[in-house]
Amino acid sequence: MSPAPGRRPPSLIESFNVAFAGIIHVLRTQRNMRLHFLIAVAVLIAALWFDVSKMELIVLLLAIAFVLITEMVNTAVEAAVDIASTSFDPMAKLAKDIAAGAVLIAAVNAVAVGYLVFSGSVADRSNRFLDRLSNAPAELTVVALVLVVVLVISMKALSGRGTPLRGGWPSGHAAVAFAGWMAVTLVLEGSEHRFLASSIVFIVALLVIQTRLEAGVHTTLEVITGATLGATVTLAIFQIFAA
Repeated sequence: MSPAPGRRPPSLIESFNVAFAGIIHVLRTQRNMRLHFLIAVAVLIAALWFDVSKMELIVLLLAIAFVLITEMVNTAVEAAVDIASTSFDPMAKLAKDIAAGAVLIAAVNAVAVGYLVFSGSVADRSNRFLDRLSNAPAELTVVALVLVVVLVISMKALSGRGTPLRGGWPSGHAAVAFAGWMAVTLVLEGSEHRFLASSIVFIVALLVIQTRLEAGVHTTLEVITGATLGATVTLAIFQIFAA
């Protein structure tokens, strides 16, 4: 954008400051952007942990950047449409829907890239551990889920926030969703599709978290705490009683 008449063009440092201000604003105001950011950090840590190749890392970085850029463009489109439209306009809604669709395509692409990059190495490293637990009795899954629910209710009672089924710390929906993901992962019998099945359940668990955030029922900290609690308790139950 050209500077206003009589004003000097912005310096390089000022341009960077404006760009960083835009990124910070989206992170502060958009829950989806914060979620994408957390997932990006987790993916990069996993890439280091599994020692992916340089080309695989480049592909992951491109996929991450694609998601973050489309989310920022979506936010910019929504802001511009809200300023331009003072009342409901079908074309304004269409513009927002198209921008949201771009984010969805970027996210699906990122999931596909992540699966193709990590599926082989994750499956190889986890096969021995999962094989040891695949013969665990199904009752352990029920015990783990019940224990997770009891812990969630107890923690909500101690914190004095929310109800057993709505709001408060931690998120019960996130805890049960990730407990279910961990249980499904651990009881799956050995097969070449084990990682794919576990990934699908994991995505469903992430969608549960997303709905709680979108509805404004829980904060990011509450759903992260619930997810960590559910997965950790279930893993501990299986390790103790299926060893």
